[in-house]
Amino acid sequence: MSKHEVFEKNSILLTVGILIAVAIGGIIEIIPLFYLNSTIEKVEGVRPYTPLELAGRNIYIREGCYLCHSQMIRPLRDEVERYGPYSLAAESMYDHGFQWGSKRTGPDLARVGGKYSDDWHRDHLTNPRSIVPESVMPGYPFLKTDLKVKYMADHLKTNKLVGVPYTDDQIANAVADAKAQAGDPDSDEAEALKKRYGEKITVRNFDGDPRVTEMDALIAYLQVLGTMVDFGLYKDKAPVEWQR
Repeated sequence: MSKHEVFEKNSILLTVGILIAVAIGGIIEIIPLFYLNSTIEKVEGVRPYTPLELAGRNIYIREGCYLCHSQMIRPLRDEVERYGPYSLAAESMYDHGFQWGSKRTGPDLARVGGKYSDDWHRDHLTNPRSIVPESVMPGYPFLKTDLKVKYMADHLKTNKLVGVPYTDDQIANAVADAKAQAGDPDSDEAEALKKRYGEKITVRNFDGDPRVTEMDALIAYLQVLGTMVDFGLYKDKAPVEWQR
């Protein structure tokens, strides 16, 4: 303890010592950021959102869904057994901003994609208590309105500026791709969409309405959550809970 006495009795020296310690720690943390292109390990399958999914994500944020639903499964046994494989940083690498958090009035949605049918989502969003009687979620019947696509290409451009790798072709065809994803899966437009974003893109009428609506966009977004990564490829390296 005697070695600390000089610092404990001299406040100026103690302050200088603290500043030196903080400076050293800060330098160690900051310097790698100048030569590392990314601190996120890339995972096979993760891609930028399609224009329709991105529009749905905007609606999700606009309506405050994140206030009651997180999108982050923590690496704890109870969470993994309830929701599925824990979240990977790479799954949110194209999210600006990300939908992490711990507030769960409703369940976590990180793995909700494919868990329920489109009809389930449509009915649940329109009148939650028709599906879950004890739900406190408000209804969103007004989402059955035409999706606004005027600034869709501009939104993709903005995302490109912050690092999302949208191509010029994807930006130029943003409106056409949004309409194609909510339309006929056998159309030429749908084939063009898949060439731009990959064969695994889900193309269908999500809400049953022939128009392209906000409901289409939101359901398309919900249905893609947690589906990009094939966790079967990681079973050998994964915790036992993943393999159940």
